[in-house]
Amino acid sequence: MIEINAKLLRDQSAVFMCGEDVVCLIDFIHPSLPEHKIFQSNSDILENLAWATVQLHCYCNASFNEKSSNDAATNRNIGGSTSLNASNQLKGEVLHSTEPKILFCDLRLSPGEAKQFLYRETVPLNTPPTYRGIRVKYYYKITVATQRLGSTVQALNVPIRVLPLPLPQSDLDEAITLNDESNEDLAPNNPFLEKKRPPSRIEYALHYLRGVTARRRPNFFMINNKWGKVGRFCLFKSAYKLGEDIVATIDFSCGTIKCVQLSVTLQCEETELNSGTSSVATAGTKHELSSSDAAADTVNSSDATTEPERNKNISRVTNYSKHHEVCLGMVQTQVILPIPLHVTPTFRTDLVEVSWRLHFQFVTSTNPELSSEMLLDRNTANEDELEWVAPTDIAIETMIWSLPITIYPTAPLQIPQPCGEYKLYIK
Repeated sequence: MIEINAKLLRDQSAVFMCGEDVVCLIDFIHPSLPEHKIFQSNSDILENLAWATVQLHCYCNASFNEKSSNDAATNRNIGGSTSLNASNQLKGEVLHSTEPKILFCDLRLSPGEAKQFLYRETVPLNTPPTYRGIRVKYYYKITVATQRLGSTVQALNVPIRVLPLPLPQSDLDEAITLNDESNEDLAPNNPFLEKKRPPSRIEYALHYLRGVTARRRPNFFMINNKWGKVGRFCLFKSAYKLGEDIVATIDFSCGTIKCVQLSVTLQCEETELNSGTSSVATAGTKHELSSSDAAADTVNSSDATTEPERNKNISRVTNYSKHHEVCLGMVQTQVILPIPLHVTPTFRTDLVEVSWRLHFQFVTSTNPELSSEMLLDRNTANEDELEWVAPTDIAIETMIWSLPITIYPTAPLQIPQPCGEYKLYIK
């Protein structure tokens, strides 16, 4: 019997960014045999493995658009495909695989002997992040495959989580990211100090990530309907990292109608992209909100321009954190929504686009008994014997609004996702 153990060198977090190195320790152990067992020859004692290879696979499991999936299967990277693909019974197809690395050929182990190998691989940059959506799933496995003489190929899969690599989207973002390093270049050179090595791609991405998510630029949105103003919404920034809290305020002092109830939900929108669509417009915002007589969906300016395109694509929404509050009589309130660490940041591939938004539901009322003038008249009449009784029935209207936001990944070590030890027994 041969025992195969695989464990990541960074066991406190099995989370990596695209472009980061993954290091895995692989042990091949031949357990000690009972002393009372009698062997006829050396072949009964020695265990022989013909070969062993290691690869990093990215799998895609999509339950729609089978034709495009087959085309992608024919056009995907086949440079790292080996005979072990037939031994993997995982769901989905191999979207990308690294070049296989051979650990050994013709390994013989005596009872109680063990061999350890170190596997190092760089996560490809052009692959999607780990995502477990409704119709599309992307996941990564480190596949350790081996074959015993006279047996079939067997594989041991070690799962890892991959985050997208945040890079500057414009020249302005790149200039802001490199602002700190430009001052050091202008300083006089000291021949007695060692020259600083240039930052790696991961360090550069984390530096940009800290800059783009720490930038605060408050955005104000005036919320209106046909009866008047409801309030003013303030969002301090529109870019967040995994694990952060979305903090915003709503001011009802400038409103002309009463807001009875407020609900804000953090939603993830999964949009299936058709093969014929070339691009999807970037979500935008609108500073004014309006509603119809009944419950009305408010359309942003960018949604109105891309309405024919969105009719072709199918979107599915998943709710996460939610803030619900009865805000009748409040002048100002605060909204705090935590972003979970296990979700996937904003990204886009040929099959799916994952975006995030804040979904609002305002329940307003024009009931005269809730107006400020009615309460003011009762206060001036007799302040000592004031007793306000809430009305039994209230005519309400529901306003719906969605505000897009961008969620970036965080540093992998900040996500506590321990990786255990994975074992495979070959008998």
